[in-house]
Amino acid sequence: MKQKTRLALSLLLGIPSCGGRASSIQPIFVEGHAVTMAGDSLFAVTLSGQPGLLIRNRATGKGQMIGTAVLHNPAHAQWFDGTWYVSDVENGRPEIAVLAADGTLKERIALGGVTNTPHQFAVMPGGEIVVEGQGGKLVMLKGGKTSTYAETESSGRTGLLVAAGGGVVHGIPDKYVTLYNGFGHIRWRIDWPWAKTAFISDIAVDYNGRIHLIGGVPRDGTFVVYTLSTATGEVVRWSIPGPKATFTVNVPGNLEPTDAAQWTKVGG
Repeated sequence: MKQKTRLALSLLLGIPSCGGRASSIQPIFVEGHAVTMAGDSLFAVTLSGQPGLLIRNRATGKGQMIGTAVLHNPAHAQWFDGTWYVSDVENGRPEIAVLAADGTLKERIALGGVTNTPHQFAVMPGGEIVVEGQGGKLVMLKGGKTSTYAETESSGRTGLLVAAGGGVVHGIPDKYVTLYNGFGHIRWRIDWPWAKTAFISDIAVDYNGRIHLIGGVPRDGTFVVYTLSTATGEVVRWSIPGPKATFTVNVPGNLEPTDAAQWTKVGG
C-alpha cells in the first residue's frame, strides 16, 4: 500500500520513481541553445559545432541525431505539423531546412536578402514563417511570397524571435520585448528590463507555452533564466544562477540549472 502511495505521488508531482528521469521535467536550454518540443513526448536541440538535430524521447531518455547529411550549421529548430524547421547556414547562405520527422529533407527556404538574422525565425499556426527583415520590419514568408507581418521601431540592432501564444515574440536587446498576435498586432510590449545586468541570448517556449529567456550575468560569470507571463509579458519567475547555460523546467514551472551531459548524449 505504501509503495502504491509513493508511486501515485511520484506521478502526481512529476518526481522520478525507481530512479528514472521524470518525463514532466523538460530541458529548455542546453548549452545555451533553445530546446523545442514536438508534442508531449519528444524534444529537439542543436549542439554547437555539430551538424544535425538531436531528438530525445522524454519517457525513455533515448536520443538520436537526424539530418546529419542535410544540416551544416544549425542553430534553431521548431516543430510544426509533423515537420522540423531548422535554421542553417552553408557557405554564408542562410536558409531554413524543412525536414520530415525522420530527418529527410523536404525543402530549403532561402533567406538571403530577406533577413540579417538567419537563425531567428518563427513558424505561425498557419505555416507562415516570420523573420526579421530590413529596417526592423518583421516579414512573413509563405509559398514563395513575402509580406509585412509587423512594423517595428528600427533600432539598428537585430532581435530574437520565437513562436508563442499563436503569434510571435520579438525581443530587441536594450529596447523592448513584444508579443504579436497572429495578425501582427501588439498583444503586449515591455521595456527591456535587463540592461547592464544580463545579456539575453536566446528565447525558448516550453510545452506549456511559457516563455523563457536565458542570459549571462557578467559580474559573476553565471547564467540565469527568466520566465515571462504569456498574458502580460511580466517577469514572473527566475532561476537560481548556474555556472553553465543548461536549464530545465518542471510542471509547476520551477527553473533549475542542470548538467548538459544528461541531455546531449546520443543513444540509450
